[in-house]
Amino acid sequence: MSASVLELESQVLNLGPADRARLLERLIDSFEPESKVHDAWVAEARRRHEEVKSGQVTAVPGNEALVRIRARIS
Repeated sequence: MSASVLELESQVLNLGPADRARLLERLIDSFEPESKVHDAWVAEARRRHEEVKSGQVTAVPGNEALVRIRARIS
């Protein structure tokens, strides 16, 4: 990895969570900006967001979700 990439990485990691998330989205989009897979993931994310927003499902903290998943597969 070049020095400039390492410097950029350091700068990015010092950004706040919202800015890092925005940058991540832009980087992911740069690989396949108009793919069917991308469109499907966006539709799925919107569907899930609406389910949480409407109260159809309840969000679970990430750590709790991992505990539940590990319990199911063990």
